[in-house]
Amino acid sequence: MMQLNVKPVNFDFSKYLNGGFEFYKNNFGNILLAYFFCFIMNIIPFCGILGMGNLYRYMHKLRKGEPAGPGDIFDFSDFVPYFILQLIVFAGAILIYLPMMLVGFIAGAADGEPSPVFAAIMIPYMLIIMVVFVIVALKAFYMPGLISIAGVKDVKTAWKMSTTMTKNNLLSIILLVIVTSILGQLGILLCGIGIFLTIPFVYASNYMAIEDALQQIQHDEITEIGLKNEY
Repeated sequence: MMQLNVKPVNFDFSKYLNGGFEFYKNNFGNILLAYFFCFIMNIIPFCGILGMGNLYRYMHKLRKGEPAGPGDIFDFSDFVPYFILQLIVFAGAILIYLPMMLVGFIAGAADGEPSPVFAAIMIPYMLIIMVVFVIVALKAFYMPGLISIAGVKDVKTAWKMSTTMTKNNLLSIILLVIVTSILGQLGILLCGIGIFLTIPFVYASNYMAIEDALQQIQHDEITEIGLKNEY
């Protein structure tokens, strides 16, 4: 596990965008195959986020020149924290939709037709839920990197660390997500199958943001000893 000094990080949008493109271009075949394996992991129940975390860890090893192969995506050593994380997401989804289903049932039971009251309640409710979902997703941006790369296996700890790291950077993060997603979706124009060529760029750019953030908070004992010696 990395020694980390958690703090808000400096977010360099253009650096991650350009770095992600160069990283993907220089390792095109490896990253493309790893993403394909990650896509397969998404099909396996409760393994979608695990596959993403493994993809980031594979990219980390690739960047550091450590022995790694696209088959590392099928590593289940971090299954437990990601399983817990997905259970939390699942429970959150139930809590969100249960009130909506309940109100819809009550409103529809009155005359058998959709009630204007139902729409009046549900539209602002869904808008609020969407905003909350986006904020939570942005605050959790660094969690896969913290779990799979930094070795933070406790989900609650990883969440607290990620929320601290994303402080004052939510707008920059969502801008990166929007821009990379638009570029990634361009593959749809290439007869659909091209999306498998462009979506890995999204992951590569996100990884560059995660790598830079971990470097900013990594506790460097050698540097600290040097600073102490200066005084």
